[in-house]
Amino acid sequence: MEIKNIEKIIRNLTEVFYGAGNISIDLRNNGLKKHIKKDGTPVTNGDIEVNNIIINNLKKITSNIPIISEENVDNKNLNLNTFWLVDPIDGTYDYINDRDEFTLNAGLIINKAPIAGIIYAPAKKRMFYSYGNNLSYEIKNNKEVELNNKKVTDKNNIKAVSYSDSLKPQIAEVHKKLNVKEYVKMKSSLKFCVVATGEYNVYVAEPRAHEWDIAAGHAILKNSGGVITDFNGNEIFYGKQGFKNPSLILKSTADI
Repeated sequence: MEIKNIEKIIRNLTEVFYGAGNISIDLRNNGLKKHIKKDGTPVTNGDIEVNNIIINNLKKITSNIPIISEENVDNKNLNLNTFWLVDPIDGTYDYINDRDEFTLNAGLIINKAPIAGIIYAPAKKRMFYSYGNNLSYEIKNNKEVELNNKKVTDKNNIKAVSYSDSLKPQIAEVHKKLNVKEYVKMKSSLKFCVVATGEYNVYVAEPRAHEWDIAAGHAILKNSGGVITDFNGNEIFYGKQGFKNPSLILKSTADI
C-alpha cells in the first residue's frame, strides 16, 4: 500500500475520531451504563458505541482489510499479516471515573509491522496520528505539528511514564540502566504519545495487555524517530497467538 493512500486513510479517520470522541464525552456526561466482561474488566455503552463507529467507518474506508478490536471476537484466532487493531477506548477505568487520559485507538498493521496509527484523547483534546516513516503528527491549535527525531534529550534528566505508582523490580532495574531520574503515572496509550513528543523519554512494561493497546502508539512513536523493543532489544511484531504483548521498552530517541 502506497504512503499517499495510507495518508488519505488516516486523514479521513481523524474526522471520524473527532466525532467518536465527542460522542464518548456526551455519553459519559449523560451517565454510562457499565457491565463486567468475562475477563473481569469493565465495558460501557460508550466503549461499544465508539467501537461501532470506528469499525463501521474502517469497513467503508478499507473494506478489504480485516479488523481486530478489543470489543469484537471476530478474527481473533486467524493468522493475519495485514489488519487493523482497534481499541475503541483505552483506559476504560479513567473513562468511567471521569478522568481525562482515556484514548481512542486504531493501528494499521502491514506484514505484521505497525505502519500507521491514530490516537485521540477527547477529554484532553489531543489528536495524534502517523502514516509512514518520519510522518508522525499532533494537531495543536488546529495546526499540524510534526513529531520527529530532533527531540532534545537531557541524558542527566531522563523522565519516564509508568502505568503504576509503584514500580515492579524488573521495571525499576530497567529504569536504573536508562538513568531515569523521575517518573509519573499515566494511563492508556497516551503514554506512547507523550514519549513520541519528547515530553517524556521512557516507558517500560513487563508482558501485559494486548496488541490493540499498543499498535497505534507503536506506529506513532516509531515514525517520530522513537524506539520500541522488548527487554531483550527485539523488534515487536503483531498477530501473535492471543494477540498478547511482550515486555516493552519505549524511548523517545535512539540515543537514550
